[in-house]
Amino acid sequence: MNSSTTSSYVMIVGLHGTWLAVTYFALGLAFACLVVVLLAPGKHPDAPVFGYRSMFEPTLLLQARFILGAHDIIHAAYQKMKNQTFVLRRYDVDFLVLPMRYLEEIRLQPQSKLSSKGAQAGNLAPEWTSMEFLFRSNLHLDVLKMKLTPELYRFVDEAKEELAYGWHRDLPRADDWTEVNIEHRMRMLVARMTAKVFMGEPTCRDPEWLKISNDFSVDLFTTAFTIKMFPPCMYWIVAWFIPARYRTRRQLAAGRRIVGELSRKHELAKERRRRGEPVVEQDTLLHWMLDHGTASEVEVGEMGARQCVLTLASIHTTASNVSNMLYDLCAHPEWFDVLREEIGDIAKDLGPPGRDPEVSARAWCTRMDKFDSFFVESQRHSPVLLLNPQRLAIQDIRLKDGTRVPAGTRLAFANYEHSMDSDVFDEPREFDPMRSYRRRMSSADQRDLHKAGMTHPDNLAFGYGNQACAGRQFAVAEIKLIMARLLHDFEFRFPEGKARPKARHVNENCFTDQTMTLMMRKRQV
Repeated sequence: MNSSTTSSYVMIVGLHGTWLAVTYFALGLAFACLVVVLLAPGKHPDAPVFGYRSMFEPTLLLQARFILGAHDIIHAAYQKMKNQTFVLRRYDVDFLVLPMRYLEEIRLQPQSKLSSKGAQAGNLAPEWTSMEFLFRSNLHLDVLKMKLTPELYRFVDEAKEELAYGWHRDLPRADDWTEVNIEHRMRMLVARMTAKVFMGEPTCRDPEWLKISNDFSVDLFTTAFTIKMFPPCMYWIVAWFIPARYRTRRQLAAGRRIVGELSRKHELAKERRRRGEPVVEQDTLLHWMLDHGTASEVEVGEMGARQCVLTLASIHTTASNVSNMLYDLCAHPEWFDVLREEIGDIAKDLGPPGRDPEVSARAWCTRMDKFDSFFVESQRHSPVLLLNPQRLAIQDIRLKDGTRVPAGTRLAFANYEHSMDSDVFDEPREFDPMRSYRRRMSSADQRDLHKAGMTHPDNLAFGYGNQACAGRQFAVAEIKLIMARLLHDFEFRFPEGKARPKARHVNENCFTDQTMTLMMRKRQV
């Protein structure tokens, strides 16, 4: 992970009990080395493995280099083999990386054959993190597709209300420059907004649930990452010595208790309705899941775990996107005025962002065209994953050109390298925030294309096709509301002597620097 090595990873994901992880990693390393000596590395039948420095390099060493060096390995592989399939080796899985010409064919494969959910769940070591239900249930996806997206701006308006509630609680109001960890502040704001939509009041203001929302993702990722560093035969031993695993268990227990109480209240409300009594109840996503899930899906233990899992992408990724945009603005301060001018023009019609509860979120979000373009460019330079989209082959398939994909294969595309390819974008390494804006304004038929949240072969930030991130439109709207208020209310700059932080990489995952701070103050108008 850049120059900070393993200690940086510990810092990023909050891995406590480091000495235990290191000790047991050493034991696993010794065991795995023996396995490597005795067993020759396997190969995918239709693709070469990329990354070996020589024919004598052990597979274990290549996998170890991938942990902190995935960015460089993927870059080298793409430069040499972008038009052919190749294999990349992570500790726990081999990726079959496909050229972009396969993207449309993969998109058309049903989930019963190629599963995005299966790939994501597999990354979480589900049998050791109590996430097994992700393989057998789609309820957490169905609620986003069938409830959240069709009623998008009704729920965004509710999130906007909670943003207003948390604004002065989570952000400083200093007239002088104040140094803050901006991503930590953003995570709390996003946690409030998300909880309002999923769980309703008063849970969205419950300190215990907000802490779970912020901590669960980190501890779950830490547990999965740590356990997958060892050979599968050692998982059952290693699991006992991972502190983060015990924290996730406590968080899941608390989640079950909180969701159990909400479930009981919802059942009482339904019973009163059946008796014809008047009932006032919030229309939350949790209630929809309770009303539409199977008997096993609505069981308190599974539903509690599901609510914890829904924080995984909805909070940390959204907060990371906001932070990256602020870092990009501080690195390119000439764009502050451009975006503030757009916000100011909208404010002339609607009033300052977030001030009038009668102004709908839709009225703001649909007019932020230049900001939308800035967001797309920021995501292009700072993706969440270096390999996206990913699919797990549920059964053997054969692609149209004869390429075989055995069941159990993990497919992936080198999305970041593709987005930095000069055959795809002019001057791809340049930060050009108006790329999408110019494309949209180039002709009438492009006006509604190239937007943040739209999937496109040249924009895979949220995945691609009908298995792309189901909550992406809600996330984009949240980000627009937050950024509009931030830019209207505050000024930002880097602390003296600091510059835009580089991304940290753990395997194919990208993280912001969790120690990074910004200077902020109330805007001097």
